[in-house]
Amino acid sequence: MSASVSPSDSRVGVWLIGARGSVATSVVAGCAAVTAGLHPPTGLVTETPMFADSGLPPLTSLVFGGHDTVDCPLPKRAEALAAGGVLPPGLPTAVGAELAAADHEIRPGGPLPGDTRGEKELIAAFASDIQNFIRRYELARAVVVNVASTEPAATATALPPSSLYAAAALRAGCPYVNFTPSTGLNHPALAPLASSTRLPYAGRDGKTGQTLLRSVLAPMFTQRALAVRAWSGTNLLGGGDGASLADPAAAAAKNAGKERVLADVLGEVPEGEVHIDDVPALGDWKTAWDHIAFDGFLGTRMILQTIWQGCDSALAAPLVLDLARLTSRAHEAGLSGPLGELAFYFKDPAGGGPGALAEQYAALGRFAQRLRRAGAQPPDVRGAEPLDVGGAGAESLDVGGAGAEPPDNRPGRIGERGDAGPLGERGGADPSEEQR
Repeated sequence: MSASVSPSDSRVGVWLIGARGSVATSVVAGCAAVTAGLHPPTGLVTETPMFADSGLPPLTSLVFGGHDTVDCPLPKRAEALAAGGVLPPGLPTAVGAELAAADHEIRPGGPLPGDTRGEKELIAAFASDIQNFIRRYELARAVVVNVASTEPAATATALPPSSLYAAAALRAGCPYVNFTPSTGLNHPALAPLASSTRLPYAGRDGKTGQTLLRSVLAPMFTQRALAVRAWSGTNLLGGGDGASLADPAAAAAKNAGKERVLADVLGEVPEGEVHIDDVPALGDWKTAWDHIAFDGFLGTRMILQTIWQGCDSALAAPLVLDLARLTSRAHEAGLSGPLGELAFYFKDPAGGGPGALAEQYAALGRFAQRLRRAGAQPPDVRGAEPLDVGGAGAESLDVGGAGAEPPDNRPGRIGERGDAGPLGERGGADPSEEQR
């Protein structure tokens, strides 16, 4: 049973960027499994007593859709994850209707190879997809969450795909969460848009494994006045994340967040580097080693070594559900701008804040109290006002305006058993955009 109580029975949309990847598939299957009572809500912080009566939308109210550039249906992807031990045996069959219903709401992402649309056209098309989704299901609101594979850091004025999706989310009037290290709303051309839309947003780069452990261990050294001389790490991972992070530029974007936690807590980045190795045979499983050299009393040299072995999708999925519920409630309560209180979930949190996990958890608790006291604001899915986000050398973008009118079809609600309807048209395959 949910620990939170929603003020209404309104449905809330969760629009996933990278909607056919491992994390997104685990999110949809996991939500269905928990709401059906097939599995407990392990890993869901929003299902703990901290969030009792905070007004979060119940898991049963969530409706899923999204964008992706690959065409593997969610039920088939779930079967592959079950075969790899990521999902429990038999779960894809048990929640097959929910997976099919979510897959019916996935639209082609982009830009795909050969796509001649410019930035303005892509943003408008993505925003229209989201707004049509909201209208078809008569949703109270929707949250856009980026769980796509890591892209290299932006080095030009042109908007990378993650920023196109972020701009589309705000244009559609939706809160935005960047669970990846990709640029997203952090592109300087989008700063005026982020500040003018009065929407809450959070990110970036979900903290699921090695950095989570670092945010616990680093404060221990500072609190005990122990001098850290060097901190090195190695990651072995496979799946879509491993493939994308084989690109040195993408790996650099990922490692920046890992280093930032140590800098924030220790006051400087100690000697050492983080290496990421792609091991396709590992699939969604990853191993992270840390080697920490530190000095004790009278300069006595000591070492701490850690090994973290986990399943990335199983670690990330409950956090994505938490963030969708928290940002939806923040939107309902009329909050706007970066949600710094959600730093608990991120390596590089929007709005700044402390890097130590204990301090972040305390801030999250205060956020729960804030939501408990907050009322509800009427939903606003009108989108952003027209805004020129072009910079020097960039194409001028009008990201305001309303999306196209929704089609007349009304597919079945996620969570209800029965026929999910025929699958829609799919975009061409592009493994580089597949979510990790």
